Amino acid sequence: MAFPGLFNRFKHRTLAALAAAAALVAVAAGPAAAASGQPSGPYTGMGTCPTAGSAMQNPNNAIVGCVVATIGGGGFTVGSTRVNFSSPMTVKFGMYWAADGPTVTFPDGTTAALFSTAAPTDGKELSASPLDVPIPGLSNFWPGVTSAIVLIEPAGPVTAFAPLSAGENYPLFKLPIKLHLLNAFLGLNCYVGSNSAPIVLSPTAGTTSPPPPNQPVTGDPGSIAISADPNGYGTSVIDFSGATMVDNALPVPGAHGCGFFDSADWIVNSLFGVPSAAGHNAITLSGVGAAIAVDPSISDLTNALNATRK
Repeated sequence: MAFPGLFNRFKHRTLAALAAAAALVAVAAGPAAAASGQPSGPYTGMGTCPTAGSAMQNPNNAIVGCVVATIGGGGFTVGSTRVNFSSPMTVKFGMYWAADGPTVTFPDGTTAALFSTAAPTDGKELSASPLDVPIPGLSNFWPGVTSAIVLIEPAGPVTAFAPLSAGENYPLFKLPIKLHLLNAFLGLNCYVGSNSAPIVLSPTAGTTSPPPPNQPVTGDPGSIAISADPNGYGTSVIDFSGATMVDNALPVPGAHGCGFFDSADWIVNSLFGVPSAAGHNAITLSGVGAAIAVDPSISDLTNALNATRK
């Protein structure tokens, strides 16, 4: 698939689904941003895009790009527990696709590239504030004691990234996560989900197909605007906003590592209603917006970002 043909799909399809990609990963901090400053203008927030990394420098790449996205709200339902996102989340990563790379055929018969992703140079694909989750049956007056502080953590890499799936009844990506529960009585290693048995998110801006009792729900691909690089480089900048991503077909495993020698696992399972089979859980990512800088040339993309550094 040549770049012009794929770019036409970027131009004519709403790309709001990109904002939740790679849905939801957190790793240790890495090197600081370039001494010459941070990219500005249409590339604001892309200073940690891994343009110098081997994955994006591969000469076989037909398309490379940088993504910075925000998730303004939403929440998740796990078993009997509903949690709302109390503050925005930021997602940043690089993306690349080889000329002979994998593709996906959507239910409507159209075909699009299936991209790989590369972690940013600081390792922070997701920046999110901790969630204060009340313990069912208790009045929450003492965070971390009468509630659990929940951190969304990665349980593996993003896979099956289909940025052109906006508006299709097809997942944008698959992202394994685990929920880290912090509480005075649960210890420091209490989790729902793990690297070997994660919660796998498969959000879509289209319509879901969950098992019962959940019913199909539909997201919203939002709106899109496309502009050329302000300094004459071949990079195109795609901005989109107002997307809603949904997934209500995911199972959620039980707790582990809670209390002394897992002695409190059963308490967490009982209070929060886990493990919970598919059809009883849901996640919504709302107020999703993102900017993507896309180019067939990694050197051109790098120069475009560097030209706006301040």
